[in-house]
Amino acid sequence: MSDSPAILVIHGPNLNLLGTREPEIYGHATLADIDARLAAEAKELGCELESFQSNHEGELIDRIQAAMGPVDGILINPGGLTHSSVSLRDALGATSLPVIEVHLSNVFARESFRHQSFVSGIALGVISGLGARGYSVGLEALVAHIRE
Repeated sequence: MSDSPAILVIHGPNLNLLGTREPEIYGHATLADIDARLAAEAKELGCELESFQSNHEGELIDRIQAAMGPVDGILINPGGLTHSSVSLRDALGATSLPVIEVHLSNVFARESFRHQSFVSGIALGVISGLGARGYSVGLEALVAHIRE
């Protein structure tokens, strides 16, 4: 790892609709807003940041696998794949990279099917219910962990 850790931010399915999709649950910030805020915070933290969003599970898995080597940690909001994708979990686990899972809403205050996460078991930590700010908390924690 260099003095400037490289962080990959993964946004799962439907997160491209942030700002318009159920704002009472997910807030009014768009994905572009979140990525811009993270880019500014990454600069302050002295780390490199790349954000990637896809609605396709295979594309997410391909990007995660490509992270092995050039990336020091992954910050991920798997969206609905949180509750259904063993393949996504396996790809994250195969990287041996530290992973922090982020959810905009408090998944435990929602439908019971959202209480199960395939990703949480391999994640360094899980942030849920802080809205867009959860990404910032996750980024700061991930960079601190990598530097330790």
